[in-house]
Amino acid sequence: MSADQALPELDPVIHAQARLRVIAALNVLGDGDEMAFASMKDLLGMTAGNLSVHLTKLEEAGYVRITKTHKGRTPVTYVAITKRGRLAFDEYTKAIRALLDNAGGNV
Repeated sequence: MSADQALPELDPVIHAQARLRVIAALNVLGDGDEMAFASMKDLLGMTAGNLSVHLTKLEEAGYVRITKTHKGRTPVTYVAITKRGRLAFDEYTKAIRALLDNAGGNV
């Protein structure tokens, strides 16, 4: 990479390892699909509290939509990636690829 080329910016909301794992898991879902909080917690091996904190950050950025509802008398929380979240993840992966592509031999 030449001195006049800037390194790509990495989205700080997604760059945190836990949030990257959340967004990557949600990105494989189809448009309009959602994942139950409990399923996500199990899939990612996170505690409920830790997952909740990271989902709040992603929701504040507009990257996920959280829906709280009930199945019978049991509360259920669903999480879905938004269009903005998909775009942010796509831009993030492009930036990572650019960094890796330019990393060879330029240390």
